[in-house]
Amino acid sequence: MKFKLLLIALGATIVISCNNNSAAPAETKPDTVAQKPAEQKKELLNQPLVSHIYTADPSAHVFNGRIYIYPSHDTATGTPQDDLGSHFDMRDYHVLSMDNVGGTVTDHGVALDIKNVPWAGRQMWAPDAAYANGKYYLYFPVKNKKDVFQIGVATSDKPEGPFIAEKQPMKNSYSIDPCVFKDDDGKFYMYLGGIWGGQLQRWNNNKYDSSGANRKPDEPAILPRISQMNPDMKSLSGELKEIQLLDKNGKAFTEKDNDKRFFEGPWVFKYKGQYYFTYSTGDTHNLCYATGSSPYGPFTYQGKILNPVVGWTSHHSIIEFNGKWYLFYHDSQLSGEQTHLRNIKVTEMKFNEDGTIQTITPQK
Repeated sequence: MKFKLLLIALGATIVISCNNNSAAPAETKPDTVAQKPAEQKKELLNQPLVSHIYTADPSAHVFNGRIYIYPSHDTATGTPQDDLGSHFDMRDYHVLSMDNVGGTVTDHGVALDIKNVPWAGRQMWAPDAAYANGKYYLYFPVKNKKDVFQIGVATSDKPEGPFIAEKQPMKNSYSIDPCVFKDDDGKFYMYLGGIWGGQLQRWNNNKYDSSGANRKPDEPAILPRISQMNPDMKSLSGELKEIQLLDKNGKAFTEKDNDKRFFEGPWVFKYKGQYYFTYSTGDTHNLCYATGSSPYGPFTYQGKILNPVVGWTSHHSIIEFNGKWYLFYHDSQLSGEQTHLRNIKVTEMKFNEDGTIQTITPQK
């Protein structure tokens, strides 16, 4: 395959149009982004928000009337690919922002680097952010020096950072993909978990077993985790608890229900009094959702939010902004790779009158 290389290294402040992939100046050294537009056979619903670096796992929030996006930063480090995701060798986080969907996107540069996290070993995966106590908090999974994923926290006075990491990971935390949800009463909850490379299969009753294996087809599916957060926003209120995810008959999923069971990427929001637990099915490439009456669940499966994208992985966030709802997601349009070197996108998400979500097809 032939790759058209797009290399951007101009200026100090980046402003990138959401509506095209043209080059724009960047304040930090950009990635070498390989694009294959001539080989794209399917019509894609949306274009990448930025094209000067590879971005994935977008966690979007509205702070001070502006949309801030906290993605992971894919890089081509040459690490061999495997089912545990060793090639997702991310080493820093950038923060992106925009005044409105469809407008210009600003890259605020490196917000946190792995070299400034004292306890970190490797692989800074999908982060999330929150605002409380007059500060902004960045939550991130990274493997410790024993190669076990834990969740770190870093703080800043500004939503774009830079962020200063705590010297130790959050006590009782493990696995990947933290999502911090603020309920109407002001309480915060952290949801997390991811199987396979995310190591959730190695944790049973909050005890780590390095030999923990993926579930067999007829075994109960591994469940995501939750904990309420302490007011300091730097610690969990206790040990993580499992979240029940059920079908419409009240039955728990087994591993063979891999088009509906949880794999990774939890994201929680509230709509018309209902809690929506959304997630990725991983190896079947769906974004799905389930609803419940409590932040702890149980949650009942309702359907798909997003059909499979270009590329293997699917990871997302959902926000309300100016009276509309938006889904942030990623695919691998720019690189054409199967699993990594991805780019983030956004599209409007619509509800039906009964609260169900209209399924989005990202490629035709």
